[in-house]
Amino acid sequence: MSEAQSYKGWQGIKRAFGTPSAATLLFFGFGCGLPFLLIVGGTLSTWLRDIGLALSLIGLLSFASFFYVLKFLWAPLLDRYALPFLGRRRGWLFAAQVLLMLALLAMAHSNPAAHLSTLIAFVALAAFAGATQDILVDAYRIEIVELHAQGALAATYTLGYRIGLIIGGAMALYFAELFGWQTTYTMMAALMLLPIIATVLAREPETRVAIRKVSLYEAFVEPFREFFSRNGAVLALAFLLFVGLYKFPDQMIGVLAGPFYLDSGYTKADIATVSKLYGVWLGIGGAFLGGVCVAAMDVRKLLAVSAVAVAVSNLAFLLMAQNPSEIWAFFAAITADNLAQGFAGTVLVAFMSSLTNQNFTATQYALLVSLANLPGKFVGGFSGYIVEQSSYSTFFIISAASVFPALLLLAWLWKRIGSAQAQA
Repeated sequence: MSEAQSYKGWQGIKRAFGTPSAATLLFFGFGCGLPFLLIVGGTLSTWLRDIGLALSLIGLLSFASFFYVLKFLWAPLLDRYALPFLGRRRGWLFAAQVLLMLALLAMAHSNPAAHLSTLIAFVALAAFAGATQDILVDAYRIEIVELHAQGALAATYTLGYRIGLIIGGAMALYFAELFGWQTTYTMMAALMLLPIIATVLAREPETRVAIRKVSLYEAFVEPFREFFSRNGAVLALAFLLFVGLYKFPDQMIGVLAGPFYLDSGYTKADIATVSKLYGVWLGIGGAFLGGVCVAAMDVRKLLAVSAVAVAVSNLAFLLMAQNPSEIWAFFAAITADNLAQGFAGTVLVAFMSSLTNQNFTATQYALLVSLANLPGKFVGGFSGYIVEQSSYSTFFIISAASVFPALLLLAWLWKRIGSAQAQA
């Protein structure tokens, strides 16, 4: 029985979740989720507003998030070069995590009220280190186990990531209220020791392919040339387009979720309880369900099911729009939304992982992830306009209907996906 086949069936599912790599990805996910809100999200903006910084300046700091969208630009260097310790993947991962911890410490001891430019520099450094960590964790996950176990690793990664988001978000705000921002960011930096220790103790992925030494120019060109050459220009573009369209229904409503909850008559306490606590655990449950299904089923069927599930979950928000202030409607919509998102996220991770060549894991996967998230950077500018010109109900219907291009493209790709995965 081959290694890939050994992950089939119920015993295979238990084997996939029981691998030591699944536990490793739990800590790696925590390391990726913890700093995100601290450097490009709500925690940082709350800190800056708390000290009286203008909203316009706070908005400009959000440009640091583009490190996470454009990380494929320096990923080739991580594929091409290795540090002289801990191996090809863990060496860079260790360096990125240490740099991130130091950057968070520097943010903690900066004085944004007096020296904002210094804080901005540290935020940019932390964002770069965080995005680099993401690149390497994705590459490590793809290379450490076979395709059929990718769902399990994606699920445990998601669990760790969501826990990191909770601590870097809700818990950080609570600590800031009790101990102040400097102490809070110092504590958050100290928590990066957990993924750092996991990196030191983890097993380095085996090099299943011959890593060819190339020039710096080839290091940037070859991953993209190989992807288009292996699949052909038309199929390669179709894959990239599909990845971009797949998450579109989810991204459409993500920008307006918070305002919609408030406009529907729910209090901040309702939002925190239902969306930020209950919803997070539902998302984790959906991710684990996706991991089980990836280990047991054809990823093409799962892509179709999860795409439809996300679109249908968008329609569940109609319950809130038509029953404002009703807490049961809030719970129903969040249940559908977070289960579908968690499930679809794991399936997409497994699918994108199967398309990468292990000579260029970091670069090719970073490219796919960037394209999967890039539409969200542009949708936000139009979603509010749609609601203002119509209604929330119409907006949710439009967001659900936006799944059809992805489904049509998936139908065209159906017979081509298997051969592309085998070639990768």
